[in-house]
Amino acid sequence: MAPPAALQRSPTSTSSSPLHRLSTFKNPSSSFTAASPPPPSSLLDSFAKDPIISPFLSPSFSSTSFSSAALSSGSPASTSEHLLQAIRQLDSQLRSHVLSNHPLLLTQLSSLNNAELSLSTLRSSISSLQSSLRRVRSELSEPHNSILSKTAQFSNLHRTSELLSHSIRAIRLSKKLRDLMASAEAEPEKLDLAKAAQLHNDILTLCEEYDLSGIDMVDEELNAVGEIGSRLRVEAMKVLERGMEGLNQAEVGTGLQVFYNLGELRGTVEQLVNKYKGMAVKSVSVALDMKAISAGGGGGGFGPGGIRGSGTPQIGGSGKAREALWQRMGSCMDQLQSIMVAIWHLQRVLSKKRDPFTHVLLLDEVIKEGDPMLTDRVWEALVKAFATQMKSAFTASSFVKEIFTNGYPKLFSMMENLLERILCDTDVKGVLPAITSEGKDQMVAAIETFQMAFLASCLSRLSDLVNSVFPVSTRGSVPSEEQISRILSRIQEEIEAVQLDARLTLLVLREISKVLLLIAERAEYQISTGSEARQVTGPATPAQVKNFALCQHLQEIHTRITSMIMGLPTIAVDVLSPALGSIYGVACDSVTSLFQAMIDRLESCILQIHDQNFSAVGMDAAMDNNASPYMEELQKCILHFRSEFLSRLLPSSANATTAGTETICTRLVRSMASRVLLLFIRHASLVRPLSESGKLRMARDMAELELAVGQNLFPVEQLGSPYRALRAFRPLIFLETSQLGASTLLQDLPPSVILHHLYSRGPEELQSPLQRNKLTHLQYSLWLDSQGEDQIWKGIKATLDDYAANVRARGDKEFSPVYPLMLRLGSSLKGTAPASQKS
Repeated sequence: MAPPAALQRSPTSTSSSPLHRLSTFKNPSSSFTAASPPPPSSLLDSFAKDPIISPFLSPSFSSTSFSSAALSSGSPASTSEHLLQAIRQLDSQLRSHVLSNHPLLLTQLSSLNNAELSLSTLRSSISSLQSSLRRVRSELSEPHNSILSKTAQFSNLHRTSELLSHSIRAIRLSKKLRDLMASAEAEPEKLDLAKAAQLHNDILTLCEEYDLSGIDMVDEELNAVGEIGSRLRVEAMKVLERGMEGLNQAEVGTGLQVFYNLGELRGTVEQLVNKYKGMAVKSVSVALDMKAISAGGGGGGFGPGGIRGSGTPQIGGSGKAREALWQRMGSCMDQLQSIMVAIWHLQRVLSKKRDPFTHVLLLDEVIKEGDPMLTDRVWEALVKAFATQMKSAFTASSFVKEIFTNGYPKLFSMMENLLERILCDTDVKGVLPAITSEGKDQMVAAIETFQMAFLASCLSRLSDLVNSVFPVSTRGSVPSEEQISRILSRIQEEIEAVQLDARLTLLVLREISKVLLLIAERAEYQISTGSEARQVTGPATPAQVKNFALCQHLQEIHTRITSMIMGLPTIAVDVLSPALGSIYGVACDSVTSLFQAMIDRLESCILQIHDQNFSAVGMDAAMDNNASPYMEELQKCILHFRSEFLSRLLPSSANATTAGTETICTRLVRSMASRVLLLFIRHASLVRPLSESGKLRMARDMAELELAVGQNLFPVEQLGSPYRALRAFRPLIFLETSQLGASTLLQDLPPSVILHHLYSRGPEELQSPLQRNKLTHLQYSLWLDSQGEDQIWKGIKATLDDYAANVRARGDKEFSPVYPLMLRLGSSLKGTAPASQKS
């Protein structure tokens, strides 16, 4: 609050005290207008609008500029008067505002007086308080200093007492430890290592926790305890390593407990893991040390059997070096197996052993969350070292590369045996095995380089043999049976070399598949084409004889390879199936054109049936027992094909048939025989008109055909549905039309054959599809081959509709008996073609 002097007015005021001017505020001068002054806000607004007064409201007002403007305006007197009037208005406004707030101002003035009195009282009280504090400080200073001194003395005494107490305890524990060790001097096996380790750890912990170093007696005891600790570590490590080597859980548990009590469990286990890692790496390195192999083989470093700089044995020492390498690899696998089982045994005990006092699982002390297992660490280092050494041996030593490449099945068998032994030795219920499936794959991948080289070598050996048998530069040469047998023997050797391992067998079969595809490609290149390879009228040409030989060779390859893989799993058969299919396809292609040409030739003979007169009547025609000319020609063609071609393709066809094994050529012959029977039935059903004598003649032709096919091509009884169709068609042609609908013979015949035959029983105006579309018999036969029974029925139905329309157009009401029968048979039999129609 400001002092009263601060409330004095400016020098312009005529009174020295605000109270003196109160009367002036209460009785304003009569010179002012009686009207109440405007409110301050409205007065300021009016000043802002006034051009003379408004400059005074500007923050940048300049009295000099204003005076110069007023003097230059020409009416300074009016401006002065105007300013005086504004001053009076402001004075009036201020007086009015003070009078309206008079009580409040008096109250504030009274409060200032009271505050002045209170401040005076407070100043005196503060002075009194300060003097009291000085007196108290002087009285308490001496006792306080005394208390601080006594407290420091007591603290020092307490610390000294604790040091003495802990020192005495440490000395007693040390004496107890020395007594324990001394009692075991006579009988070391009775030494309780775990108890001694616990005492050792308690002493060191006590000294470290209470900082007992520097005390002479304690330091002497610590020296002795340190020596005992070294001895305990040595003894515990011996027990632990002995237990790991002998897979003794009790000894391993004792050793681990000692190191746990010493507080060194994690570091000790890490040391052991690193030690076994080093042993594994060293074992692999020693196994592939070519200099040591040579020395061990008895060759010396520079004589026969010594190793050159390139890693290749000298002349005369390769056999011993090879044998020594495999022996070392076997020893290496044994060492790796023992290392992994020992580490797994350590991990197993850690996962079961708990401290008897704290019940802490020892494994939790060694492996923290997120850390790999001990076996995983060792296995990872082992696989890495093995992969590195194998890669180095592959690139740096041609001798090792050759041995491991050619002997990869043996190397892989060693690897598989190692993995199986480790898994078998560590297969304990409730305990993780030493290696996982991923770990196995990593180890197999370590020798993948040799696997690829082995497969490439296998492919190269077989491909070179195939290239020598089927040279690209020479077309027309046919390999001998001995050469084909050599290829098959080599393939069998490759399969037998790896048949003990399913995975490796599949890999080799993939390479054999490539070789079979190569054989198919080369054999296809050797196949002769053109008219010389397709002729069937003369004797077999050299091109055809060559094709026959290729077909028989490929058939032999297909049969032998199929028998080799017969006992293998289905997946192995699936690997070779595409390649065997290619072999089979090329074998078929080598003679398919010949068989197709023969089928075309036989069909041309059968087509001559339409040039014969089967409509003759009378006893002479009925008593003629001679075969038709077309059938005689057909028989001659079949006999010629048998003697000139099938005799070369099927030298032992009867034996093959009776044995139940169908060769490629046997299948083609069977297919051709079936085709001939079906073509004959088809064209016989198209014969029109057909008299009774013609039926007898056709029946004789059927018998001749059956005899010719059965004796020269294939046993007709084994042809199935084509033969049944031929046997059914012969009695069918002799049935009355009224008997056909209920005959059981219809089941063995294609619907189209029955319907075509019924045309021969109908009137002339009932045209067949052949007549209606003005086709030749060959054209119509080709059309029938390309259509199904439903499409054939549509063509037949169109002729029936035309016939019905013609009959109705004449005004006749009766149809031929075959018309409703054909409608009924067609509507019930369409879409039910037997398999014979598709053969």
